[in-house]
Amino acid sequence: MKKKVEDIKINLSEALELPMDITLDLPKISLTGNREASIINHKGIIEYSDLMIRINSKIGIIKIIGYDLEIKNILMEEILVTGLIEKIEILS
Repeated sequence: MKKKVEDIKINLSEALELPMDITLDLPKISLTGNREASIINHKGIIEYSDLMIRINSKIGIIKIIGYDLEIKNILMEEILVTGLIEKIEILS
């Protein structure tokens, strides 16, 4: 049943040309070089240090690895991470 509802949402999103990140509540990750990452549609911070940040999302844990990592801005729907980003992983 859950798969059927998600298929309907995908078809509706495509038919109405709506962004899938909004209709399916998926995270949207935007990078500016290797210095800044913006994560929209997060579900909260799990772990935070200057070497690693783990963020919960609907599709799993978003793991950001690097140096001098800092959360510059955190809002209800968006997190802005700065620093020297080496790797971003999605762990389901």
